[in-house]
Amino acid sequence: MRLTSLDWVIVVVSIIISFAPAVVLARRAGSSTAEFFTSGRAAPWWLIGVSMVATTFSTDTPNLVTNIVRTGGVAGNWAWWAFLLTGMATVFFYARLWRRSGVLTDLEFYEIRYAGKPATFVRGFRALYLGLFFNCVIMATVNLAAAKIANVLLGWPMAKTLVVCALLNVAFAATSGLWGVLVTDFIQFGIAMTGSVAAAVYAVRQPQVGGLVALFAKSDLKTLALVPDFGDWSVALAVMIIPLTIQWWSVWYPGAEPGGGSYIAQRMLAAKTEKDALGGTLFFNFAHYALRPWPWVVVALASILVFPSLDDIRHAFPYVDPSLIGHDLAYPAMLTFLPAGLLGLMVAGLLAAYVSTISTHLNWGTSYLVHDFYRRFMKPGADERHYVLVGRLVTGGLMVLSAALTFVLTTAQASFNLMLSVGAGTGLIYLLRWYWWRINAWSEIAAMVSSFLVAVGFFVAGKNGATIATATSLLITIAVTTVVWVAATYLTAPTDRATLVSFYRLVRPPGAGWDAVRADAEVGPSPDSIAQSLLGWVLGCLVVYAALFGSGSYLYGRTAQGVAWTVVFVIACAGLIRLMMGLWREQESGR
Repeated sequence: MRLTSLDWVIVVVSIIISFAPAVVLARRAGSSTAEFFTSGRAAPWWLIGVSMVATTFSTDTPNLVTNIVRTGGVAGNWAWWAFLLTGMATVFFYARLWRRSGVLTDLEFYEIRYAGKPATFVRGFRALYLGLFFNCVIMATVNLAAAKIANVLLGWPMAKTLVVCALLNVAFAATSGLWGVLVTDFIQFGIAMTGSVAAAVYAVRQPQVGGLVALFAKSDLKTLALVPDFGDWSVALAVMIIPLTIQWWSVWYPGAEPGGGSYIAQRMLAAKTEKDALGGTLFFNFAHYALRPWPWVVVALASILVFPSLDDIRHAFPYVDPSLIGHDLAYPAMLTFLPAGLLGLMVAGLLAAYVSTISTHLNWGTSYLVHDFYRRFMKPGADERHYVLVGRLVTGGLMVLSAALTFVLTTAQASFNLMLSVGAGTGLIYLLRWYWWRINAWSEIAAMVSSFLVAVGFFVAGKNGATIATATSLLITIAVTTVVWVAATYLTAPTDRATLVSFYRLVRPPGAGWDAVRADAEVGPSPDSIAQSLLGWVLGCLVVYAALFGSGSYLYGRTAQGVAWTVVFVIACAGLIRLMMGLWREQESGR
């Protein structure tokens, strides 16, 4: 497969348009770490919302969805659809608290919430663990997807793809800072969405498919099902029951962290106001779960008819590296049917999605390594331009490390499962630490260590021939980790009173979990309401799920079902709008 001159012109023009903000905003980004890492805390809700969506829309995401649909049907997407519960909780329970905290990174939180050497250790350790190790694994997953796409569409070997992508990303991320990332994300999301819709349109036009109606007529009903077959209890448990009842609150996963974190927290901290933090995060969850999935699902379903097996992909693309062949490769394989011009637009869209995600991870990871480790422990007191320079150098180093790690990975699904297992059991702490004063730094240390050790134990057992279901290992890891951190909480001394009082005065979390501290703080009750937050969470989830499954019902031709979901959407949307307007009025009157 080769791109025409028209395709290359479209790709080059999109790169120029996308990179223009980085050049314009380079001077502003270099003025301070606040500008470089949080855009001077001046970003409006719509910009941070689109940026969050663009970051989670990467080259590996459609590949992952295709892998899931081809191996487990549409219902397999509950593995990530369930994380809406996490994301919507972040909107109503945590977005305003994060913005109120005023920290530069979410790791700085540890030294305003906890005290002493344990707090310092957690901040420093997580700066390295997340900013370096975990972040490089995520970027390597994205790199792998880009390499597979380039191998199919361009015939490029992995090494060539990684070199080109590394140069683009380092030049962009090291120059623009978060302002450039935010503005460029806004442009790139439009390009990426246009390309994904075009891919879906041409996928259903293939002779083996015969149109949208024929696609659903020819597809297996089990594959099309929006919920798993509960006749096979083991599948239903792994695909839907565990994600909806346990996984969403117990597992730490980038972009869907319980309580918010990583680049989601970074965007909330960059917001102009608490209102912008909440509004932007709400828009992100709607766009992420309701707007984007169906074009990918349609392409994935069409790929089953066009390339029923991996052998069909091998025969169609004999030049592709055999080590890259997997069900996730079916997505880029379907892109080869796009005509000249649209293929260039799709490549531009995928490149935009790739750069958006990698640049965010580079900026986020660098913020941890520079602000939370280098500045905090190695060279405190230097001027702002020094830290920005170090940040730019670290950005390049992270890209090199993630590129090297790419050669170790195999599929997007395997990487997704790895990250779920390593973060299993820690999520409940990230939810409760804002609402329960008794949690301390030792709670977090115990959770991190136990989760990691159990995950490593299962990994070693698997390498030695043991067959352990992913759901089983996840449940055991969650159970062990939860018991360990709860025990550590009660067996160690609480955070000192002065730190707790200072934290409450700054953030003012609601609920009975802070009653023991609230009286000493002498600042009055919290401006937030747990009841209102709970109502917003329920309504928000209903709005998004109704939009997701309503649009799917109409695509499937199930009009009556679509109308029912539409009614749910309208009623929940009306209630959510009324609630949001009330929250804004309360915030304004509180000022």
